Amino acid sequence: MKFGYVVLFVFLTGLSGCATNGNKPPQAVQHTGTGTLIIKPIAFKKDAYIRDAVKQECNLDGKLVQFIEQYAAGQYANIVTDSNTAPADAQVLTIEFEDVQGAAGGAWSGAKSVVIKGSLSQKGKMLGDFKARRYSGGGMFGGYKGTCAILGRCVKTLGRDVSEWLAHPTPQAVLGDL
Repeated sequence: MKFGYVVLFVFLTGLSGCATNGNKPPQAVQHTGTGTLIIKPIAFKKDAYIRDAVKQECNLDGKLVQFIEQYAAGQYANIVTDSNTAPADAQVLTIEFEDVQGAAGGAWSGAKSVVIKGSLSQKGKMLGDFKARRYSGGGMFGGYKGTCAILGRCVKTLGRDVSEWLAHPTPQAVLGDL
């Protein structure tokens, strides 16, 4: 009888872990730092083979912008994605997805990875650049997560990596799992 309750508890705990997507950034971000950061629209490298389904369904570019804004909010008074409304002395962050390994089938089809490269400039002067990679197998209960959810975990961690680099940008920085 006790064994049945344990199995039921484990099953319900597993369902609750799958019911949320921990990759959703908060809606409102409080900016407390100084200066302005412009995040240019993030593109996928033209000659890289990245599945169309990943590009169209996973919203990795939008998520990466949101996570960078979330994690870097304490460093800037304002973070914008519309460069038409930003001051001329703002720092400009440019990022490109170089590679996304995300076979369909969620965690059952293997680990997923995301590689990005980016640069930070101000008034036309390069302040630094980086290359970063993160991979994930889905974490706890990963077998129940889809490809986009697992890639979202990678992008969330990359957002944190980039925001930490923004505090002290250096040339040719290597971030994440590289």
